[in-house]
Amino acid sequence: MGLRELAELGRRLVDEVERAVVGKREQLELVLLGMLADGHVLLEDVPGLAKTLTARSFAEASGLGFSRVQFTPDLLPADVTGSSIWNQRDGDFEFRSGPIFTNLLLADEINRAPPKTQAALLEAMQERQVTTDGVTRPLERPFLVLATQNPIEYEGTYPLPEAQLDRFLLRTGFGYPSGDAEWEMLARRIERRGDDLRLAQIIDRETLLEMQAAVELVHVEPSVGRYMVAIVAATRESTSLAVGASPRGSLALLKLSRCRAALAGRDFVTPDDVKAIAVPALAHRLLLKPELWVQRRSGEDVVLETLALVPTPPAEDVVAAT
Repeated sequence: MGLRELAELGRRLVDEVERAVVGKREQLELVLLGMLADGHVLLEDVPGLAKTLTARSFAEASGLGFSRVQFTPDLLPADVTGSSIWNQRDGDFEFRSGPIFTNLLLADEINRAPPKTQAALLEAMQERQVTTDGVTRPLERPFLVLATQNPIEYEGTYPLPEAQLDRFLLRTGFGYPSGDAEWEMLARRIERRGDDLRLAQIIDRETLLEMQAAVELVHVEPSVGRYMVAIVAATRESTSLAVGASPRGSLALLKLSRCRAALAGRDFVTPDDVKAIAVPALAHRLLLKPELWVQRRSGEDVVLETLALVPTPPAEDVVAAT
């Protein structure tokens, strides 16, 4: 698959999902970037802002196998991974796979489950495999986790540990829609005379895998690559942070910037691609010093400050190299 075809399919896919999720194209494109980069996405926002609808719509429009797990305090790891059950007829244990054996897993309100259950996702998210009863079973590619959590409700929740947050390629939120977008949502609901909305399938699983492979054709000039490294290194030196971004942060910048360039129909990455995805790629990986919490500073603020401090490679060098 060529990059031009990838860009066209990506545009059509977002257009179709936007039929269900109105007025949030930038956020939908970020979710698509995560899918193209074969990464996991954390959707963090208050209830009612289409987080679950987004995951279901992308699964429907991309023809992926889809499972939804509602994380609750009493959810057990076996409820996610599956377990072995005694088969009386055969006189042996039989493995019954859990909802994790799919292409796109919606982990709804992931921070409501205790750490033991959250940890059931760690191996699957990193190694794309599940180990139960001493047997390791590979997951079909692609395997993508779209997790949601409510950032304002803390009672009865278990905050995700840094090790698990680091496994999410990017984090984004939707925010409230504009007045025009909210009325457009209502107008569409009136017109279709029902809550159900069927989306057309734009691609299938094999096509998504081809799109992921095509991203590898995007060139990254060494000066742009070193720019990514410099941004991540600057977070580690920030006086506002107790912990800066790990090397996974550098890889996230690389993967997402290449995907953004590919969706734009380009075969090379520019510094603007890096800047556009820096906040969703890095902010959730940073740990602020406790004394700065009272100032209501956030990881997003630190990333923006870092982008302002790190020198941008000259545009002519990037163009000349391509």
